Amino acid sequence: MTRYSPATSFNPTILIVEDEKTIRDLVSQFLRGEGYQVVAVSDGNQAIEVINNLDENTQIDLIVLDLMLPGLNGIDICQFLRRQGNDVPILMLSAKGREADRVLGLEMGADDYLVKPFGLPELRARCRALLRRTQVAIPESDLEETVEFGDIIIYPQQYRVTIKGEEISLSRKEFALLSLFIQNPRRVFSRDLLIDRVWGADFMGDTKTVDVHIRWLRSKIEADPSHPVYLLTVRGFGYRFG
Repeated sequence: MTRYSPATSFNPTILIVEDEKTIRDLVSQFLRGEGYQVVAVSDGNQAIEVINNLDENTQIDLIVLDLMLPGLNGIDICQFLRRQGNDVPILMLSAKGREADRVLGLEMGADDYLVKPFGLPELRARCRALLRRTQVAIPESDLEETVEFGDIIIYPQQYRVTIKGEEISLSRKEFALLSLFIQNPRRVFSRDLLIDRVWGADFMGDTKTVDVHIRWLRSKIEADPSHPVYLLTVRGFGYRFG
């Protein structure tokens, strides 16, 4: 699994994928003025080309991604990156502000969703929040070599999870959620608490992102995700493990 490595440089690199030149130039100029390095492209094919041709000393730390693009659209790019196991944070931009559209974006792999038109200060705040959260996504492991629950074994220092001896591929957020749950069996976590512990207290998105990630996690750890035995819903409260 290809894993996203959090930015450690002083000025992270942001990839902007936006076909409207006015917006692309405005956002690029603004973020450069905030101290970020910026790579800006006008369509999805160019974005994939940039990502696929990074050298070993270069990484993209955040993608600001328009939903409606010529060629590959924002959903296509999200799906491509997540299928590759790439956990780079994605802030999706769209003129579609309906709840169903926001949920779709989150389900396809976006980390946050910003509706056009938007203010540049809000864009700055959301970019900062996403970049900060990549630094603290995984709960502490109490320095244990492994954490076990039933057939599930987590190797915190190796960023690995096995079920019945077979390794499974988890995204950064999925790994963080599973680590938190498995170290707190039978404790009920509300959505707000999960956001605070995994996404960070400065998260500005929709709490439905928790439900989306829970569904993804169930699809990977449960024999029958529609009848989970590990990750259970506590109606009216949230979720618990075991």
